[in-house]
Amino acid sequence: MNLPNSLTILRIFFVPLLVAALVQENVGFRLGGLWVTNEWLALAIFLTAAGTDLLDGYLARRWKQVTTIGTLLDPIADKLLISAALISLVQVRVLPGWMAILIIGREFAVSGLRSIAAAEGYSPPPGLLSAIALTPAMLVTGLLITLPALTTRRLSRAPTPIESTAGGGAS
Repeated sequence: MNLPNSLTILRIFFVPLLVAALVQENVGFRLGGLWVTNEWLALAIFLTAAGTDLLDGYLARRWKQVTTIGTLLDPIADKLLISAALISLVQVRVLPGWMAILIIGREFAVSGLRSIAAAEGYSPPPGLLSAIALTPAMLVTGLLITLPALTTRRLSRAPTPIESTAGGGAS
């Protein structure tokens, strides 16, 4: 197995981590002087996975390691990543269900059209065309992941003991 295919498989393994980070409520940890919430953790996982998408295609073409398994797994990994993120965002009520259906439906429609084209003997080369098709979905999903954190300003310094007990703690 070559490195580009390993990166594609790694992207598939990021999916359950992303879902776990997205559906957890009010989970955070201290990283240096910052308090990192689950939304920012989910964004980091998502961006890392999206980065593997860019990197695996680039390396496969540059090193001439485009394989059948990579050609098949790459779009599946993309659909899993986008679909899992959007469905998780519906679960936590950040995204309306109809919007997730539209975005996921578009992704599968593009895959279906590619399959029809391939069956007719036309196979568009992977690369720029694939990146152009996937970039809007990745950008929208990344923005939606950060929306709760941006609206509540939860990436800040860690709460002090006084701040964390204020407003409802038992005295």
